[in-house]
Amino acid sequence: MGVPGIKKITMSLFSELRRRNVLKVALLYAVVSLIIVWVVDHGVSGLVLPVWASEFVLLLLAIGFPVALIFAWVYEITPQGLKKGVDVDQTQSIVYKTGQKLNAAVAVLGVLGVAALVGERLLPEFELILPEPLEEFPLRPVYDAPEGAGVPKEITSYSMANGLRIIVWPDHDIPNVVMYNFVRAGGRNEYPGITGLSHFFEHMMFSGTATLDPGEFDRIMEAAGGANNAYTSNDLTIYQNWFPRSALETIFELESDRLQNLAIDPDVVESERGVVYSERRRGIDDNNDGRLYEQMMAAAFVAHPYQFPIIGWPSDIEGWTQEDLESYFKTYYAPNNCTIVFAGAVSPEEIFLLAEQYFAPIPRQKPPPPVRTVEPGQAGERRFVIETETQTPLLHLAFHAGRAADPQTRQMQLLLNILTTGNSSRLHRLLVEEEQIALKVNGMQMEGFDPGLVYFSLTLPPGADIDAVEARVLEELTRVAAEGVTRAELSKAKNIVLADFWRELATIDGKASALGNFDVFTGSYENLFSLSEDVNAITAEQLQAVAGQVFRHSNMTVGVLRSSRIDAAEVTK
Repeated sequence: MGVPGIKKITMSLFSELRRRNVLKVALLYAVVSLIIVWVVDHGVSGLVLPVWASEFVLLLLAIGFPVALIFAWVYEITPQGLKKGVDVDQTQSIVYKTGQKLNAAVAVLGVLGVAALVGERLLPEFELILPEPLEEFPLRPVYDAPEGAGVPKEITSYSMANGLRIIVWPDHDIPNVVMYNFVRAGGRNEYPGITGLSHFFEHMMFSGTATLDPGEFDRIMEAAGGANNAYTSNDLTIYQNWFPRSALETIFELESDRLQNLAIDPDVVESERGVVYSERRRGIDDNNDGRLYEQMMAAAFVAHPYQFPIIGWPSDIEGWTQEDLESYFKTYYAPNNCTIVFAGAVSPEEIFLLAEQYFAPIPRQKPPPPVRTVEPGQAGERRFVIETETQTPLLHLAFHAGRAADPQTRQMQLLLNILTTGNSSRLHRLLVEEEQIALKVNGMQMEGFDPGLVYFSLTLPPGADIDAVEARVLEELTRVAAEGVTRAELSKAKNIVLADFWRELATIDGKASALGNFDVFTGSYENLFSLSEDVNAITAEQLQAVAGQVFRHSNMTVGVLRSSRIDAAEVTK
């Protein structure tokens, strides 16, 4: 039996040690919790562990801490725990062994914790091991899928980040491709001082870049089996490329190079300025038809820039500055001012990949200033006469009409077909064959962004009575407005227009041209595929109405080019 006093002291010491063990458990739990939280946070930040791991571990620790303290308190402090320890003689195992282990654990974890917090080097760093980077592969673009009835589903279109619009019509009948670039830069975008610049850049685009000498563009394209051309109108400058499929990437290289790196070299500018001036002399100054047409446009339009000659006024051609050229090119040859159409043996995917490679680096520019001027309604008939040396007088008549996108424009197309297309047309049959007062009669309609003209041009025989010819033309136009056209004439006109339409779409060149023109002028290439339905829906009454609306004397400009009085007298003799 033991001594009671000693036993009491022993129990007090035993109780104190157990109480300390509770504190050690709490400290140990806190240290371990901090280490666990630190490790988990590093795992989350290193993407080794999911984001929710931190919250999950904190929840477990928050639950586990009070549970551990409760168990320690019950076992180490309560009378039941003390009694159990004495009854089973666990003083050595509980007090000594547990205390020693806790002391050692606290010491070790304390050292590790301090070292980890100070140096963060004794615990492993978690680092995400990424796979080797793969070559970038552009995502497939979000195509604008055609929605209209009758629109071929293989046609795709999309706009690049820099604003360049691309349309693709695959056609694998032959291994050839056509590319059209519709640049929204024409005579309507010019003003006095820079008239003719749009046409001038049609020349400059073939005259060298920072990487290619003048002439190299054509040489490389021809060596690859391709050919090219370009033309300028009142509304657009259009660049055309025809080439075998094998030259597809070469064409992308050439086109992106001249859009991005065109050389506006002063020496080349002066050379091309001379070429353009020579072209003007041949096509206008020394050409009676061209000369009369230029004056007709200047007289018919008093406000709108359609009045300017596409090739430019002589003083402007002589006066373009380097700053004019650089500013105009930067503004109008930006990707966000272009629409490029591909037709032929290509797929939309490969066109997109090549476009991303070659066209995407070209930066978007500030949009060109809009053409805000609207031609005021004509208040009365306008006339002028040019007297010059000529054997064959010319008579031109112009009437203000609509835009390309207006429904009346399609109606006027049929009416002009009835009046001037072919040997069986009304004006040809009347003036050339029956009365023989004209040698040739032509009719055309401007189809642009803004309201244009319906235009008649007649070549007359020497000594012709110009006034009488004009009277007969106006008489026939008035008769159409009053009486309309016959059912047979309307049916024939529709057949001719639709036959020409389908014949155009039979070639990849026609496909590219039609797609681009309809997209640019009407807002969507899908409108191309409703043309047949639109034409068939036109009635004779609509043709009569549009004739009455357009063919008014107060809406007319008349221009005459005739020989001088002396020449006329000699002809009379």
